[in-house]
Amino acid sequence: MQSHSRAEITQIVKDAATDAGFDACGVALAGEIDPDNRLGEWLRLGYHADMKWIETSRELRQNAQLKLPGARSVVVVARNYYSPRPTRESQTGLVSRYAWGRDYHRVLLKPLRGLAKRVAAMAEGAQTYCCIDSGPVMEKAWAVRAGLGWMGKNSLVLRRDLGSWFFLGIILTTVELEPDSPAADQCGRCKLCIDACPTDAIVQPQVVDSRRCISYHTIENRGEIPNDIAANSAGWVFGCDICQEVCPWNKRVKLTTESEFHAREGHANPSLLHLENLTEDEFLDEFAGTPIMRAKLTGMRRNARMVREQISKKSRPVV
Repeated sequence: MQSHSRAEITQIVKDAATDAGFDACGVALAGEIDPDNRLGEWLRLGYHADMKWIETSRELRQNAQLKLPGARSVVVVARNYYSPRPTRESQTGLVSRYAWGRDYHRVLLKPLRGLAKRVAAMAEGAQTYCCIDSGPVMEKAWAVRAGLGWMGKNSLVLRRDLGSWFFLGIILTTVELEPDSPAADQCGRCKLCIDACPTDAIVQPQVVDSRRCISYHTIENRGEIPNDIAANSAGWVFGCDICQEVCPWNKRVKLTTESEFHAREGHANPSLLHLENLTEDEFLDEFAGTPIMRAKLTGMRRNARMVREQISKKSRPVV
């Protein structure tokens, strides 16, 4: 195996990330990522709602060494998914932009694993672990540490060139790479995302209470959506992009080059009646292989009914 310096190996990895189709790549030193226990405090306050898997994997999320013993570096990659929203017709709902096309896990996991193999080839006996927001890893915190962007006040990572419209992939590795410097915060005094949230889910900068978040309720909540959330759901039937759409950094971003992320017919602004009347087989035929499967048919029916009822209430004449 040819001998390379740490800086040379790091550049080889970054070039390989570009070749694999990723829009950005950064590196951080492995170890603890949450020294102030912000995740623990977020959990203590109940902001994770009923997402128990976050609670049970807290220690793994906070320390990469626990997930991959001997880990020395964390490679973080970003992939742009932005495309413009199609014109919305009446009696339709809104779907979060990331869910318009094919499931991003299915699109990105193969190139991420390929990149992980390239990383492992840099040192004899090297080990890697990779995931795309499905493993016990604080990917947004690692993205900031690796210099990919800064943490916005809506708790999403922001970049000058991509805004927040990108997916993150993580590779933990025992290979020692040259770390990047964290990016400087560019939000300043702006709090448009906080002010725009119709349910006041952003309780303080970089802290979101899932119990008040439209995205949580329309995707993860398996019960009935609380009345105060439903009344302010703003047409969303899957996810919510309001805090991203108002962000100045998201106004002029590049279009994705990945056609798999483009909106499928009727997926960006689906008909409410269509969603309510779908059978299980029809739901599978239409949405299999997309992020919308996460909400299940029962959830999408519930969400469509919620939005339709809110539209009906707002159209009634005031007596």
